[in-house]
Amino acid sequence: MANITKRKNSYSIRVSCGYDVNGKQIFQCMTWVPDEGMTPKQIEKELNRQAVLFEENCKKGFQSKAVKFETFCEEWFEEYARPNLRNTTYERLLQLRGRIYPVIGHMRMDKITPRQLQTFVNSLSKEGANERTGGALAPKTIRHYLSFISDIFSYGVKMGVVSDNPCTKVTIPKIEQKEKQIYTPDEVAKFLDLLNSEPLKYRVFFNLAIYSGFRRGELLGLEWKDIDWESGMISVRRTSNYTAEKGICTDTTKTRKSQRTLKFPSEIITMLREFKEEQDNEALKLGNKWVETDRLFVKWNGEPMNNQTPYGWLNEFCEKHDLPFYGLHSFRHLFCSILVNQGVDIMTVSGALGHSCLSTTVNLQYGHNNQSSQYSI
Repeated sequence: MANITKRKNSYSIRVSCGYDVNGKQIFQCMTWVPDEGMTPKQIEKELNRQAVLFEENCKKGFQSKAVKFETFCEEWFEEYARPNLRNTTYERLLQLRGRIYPVIGHMRMDKITPRQLQTFVNSLSKEGANERTGGALAPKTIRHYLSFISDIFSYGVKMGVVSDNPCTKVTIPKIEQKEKQIYTPDEVAKFLDLLNSEPLKYRVFFNLAIYSGFRRGELLGLEWKDIDWESGMISVRRTSNYTAEKGICTDTTKTRKSQRTLKFPSEIITMLREFKEEQDNEALKLGNKWVETDRLFVKWNGEPMNNQTPYGWLNEFCEKHDLPFYGLHSFRHLFCSILVNQGVDIMTVSGALGHSCLSTTVNLQYGHNNQSSQYSI
């Protein structure tokens, strides 16, 4: 309810609008001055009407333009991001705050200009922006920052906090991108040959990666019921990810189109049968210590495998055998190059990779255009 205070020739109307990130109550105020000649009864009636209108406008957000970016951003996390975004996306956006808040967090939403945002974005493309490497941030990372800020302003427009989104006038600086490295045909052959001497679960994991292009979270999210043994088809229905808040957790796929089904060669299905038998025997040995999750890739006791385990194992494997280490995602790029070399049309390649936009596949294809003609499995 609005609080009304009489001053000399005017009235102050104050409305509570919740609390900021520090727990301090936020108030919106307006001043109303009666017209000359109004009787006390008319003043009382109009004052009450003005107070009701002002309170309604505050609730709708029409009078909340004085809200600071950090305050509104925290509201967005609670009101929109937490209930609507994937766990990994939500946590990644939380991490972006650390660089954004010191720059614009203290500023009023309606006072932030495209020029100020452009200056911030430009700073991300300069040497030293990447604290780990000392260089500039990658264009994709810079886009993440701008996209995040843009999402906040778009939500602000809907809520009546601001009239427009200044991010639409900001340009990502052009940065020369290094071509993604993938294994050569000889390296792939050597990799697969050496893999035959390794534990079965890693043979299965990396053969699936090469023959499917599945993302790490998609591979770790695979369950035995996702395999159609008769047809040799495997379906991606979920992901297994890690967040600081929840630990290892099951999540939805990156996009709806990421849910897909691929057919695998008979030798891969045979390897999977052997792997299933090995895991079942291990479960019998452990008895009630085994945790049944139905996952393909698990820890010693059946619980889902940690997301960093395949990455760390691959790094050690490459060091031991003097192979280049390009990371897990390189197998996804490798799979794309193999399909292109086999003459598969770009729409089918996009579907196999689970891309939501065809342009993503096209960019990936052209990124390896010189290499793709070399590959076959």
